[in-house]
Amino acid sequence: MPDRDSKPGRRRAKGRRRKPRPGRGRALRVVAWSAAGVAVLGGTGLGYVYVKLNGNIKSVDINQALGADRPENVDNGSQDILVLGSDSRAGSNKKAGGGTDDGSARSDTAMVVHIYQGHKKASIVSIPRDTLIERPSCTDKDGTEHPAQHDAMFNSAYSTGGAACAVKTVEAMSGIRMDHYVEVDFSGFQDLVDDLGGVQVTTRKAIDDPDSHLELSAGAHQLDGKQALGLVRTRHGVGDGSDLGRIQLQQAFMKALMDQIKHVGVLSSPKKLYDLADTATKTVTTDSELASVKDLTSFANGLKGLGANDMNMVTLPVQYDTADANRVLVDRAKSDQVWKALKADRAVPRSAGRGTAAGTADGVVEQPGE
Repeated sequence: MPDRDSKPGRRRAKGRRRKPRPGRGRALRVVAWSAAGVAVLGGTGLGYVYVKLNGNIKSVDINQALGADRPENVDNGSQDILVLGSDSRAGSNKKAGGGTDDGSARSDTAMVVHIYQGHKKASIVSIPRDTLIERPSCTDKDGTEHPAQHDAMFNSAYSTGGAACAVKTVEAMSGIRMDHYVEVDFSGFQDLVDDLGGVQVTTRKAIDDPDSHLELSAGAHQLDGKQALGLVRTRHGVGDGSDLGRIQLQQAFMKALMDQIKHVGVLSSPKKLYDLADTATKTVTTDSELASVKDLTSFANGLKGLGANDMNMVTLPVQYDTADANRVLVDRAKSDQVWKALKADRAVPRSAGRGTAAGTADGVVEQPGE
């Protein structure tokens, strides 16, 4: 079951913010880490649209919601961000998600993004949504208290108590304090990919999944937003149809997306820059410390050196639940290796992934540099 190690977490370093180099301007940088889009996003002033962009951003005060019931802050220069792709079935997400408009929401995708000291490398830990965990007690946005639950599905934390409950659950599992929270929804992810002009991927095998409305032949493709969303959500069209297989596709797409962002010429087109800024700020929900264009700009500037090859992507070590093939259980010994490495700001050891459950979609989508 989940690791409840009580060793300290960490907090953000408080060094001076590096000023942009002359002549480059201040530009909105979009750093997106997939799943349902899953992304860490940054923004710029843009002068005359500053107030409008600020007004687009939605936020949640995680610190107020959780109070002192969190891992200890430790200042060692690293950062930990919980990134969620929301599986809302309300409004514009109904069409994108392919569900009914019942107003419900789940964390369809979850990743802990660990930025190492110096901000030159990152490890990204995907948490399977079907993982059975010990969910801590949570209070929802209406003030209703929900008692702790044994063997709860991980993605139920978000539907039970929203962003604050999702953060509290991850912190209980890992013993690491999340410095930031970023959430991206279905329709926003789709729009971001379209604003970027699509994302190029190469599939080694054909994909045909009626559930995610995705049909791709083997070969190179420039995916639009709808196709990209289908790719990161497909599970029945590739491999063994498991959530673990889908995570492998998400991780491959994430690297392709990072590569696209790095090469897209947003500075040469003020309209493209504005469209990206407008879409990005409408798309995300952040913790209150990132809830302004200025804060997003500073955050993004600290990540601008990261590329696809600087990210180590792993899946939280799990084992299949023998009582239910559709669920997985945390491999405590292996997951301890992951969380302890991140707490110490060290690379995740390869041994953490050996002998654990894995899907069979690996290699369906080529990653940049292969």
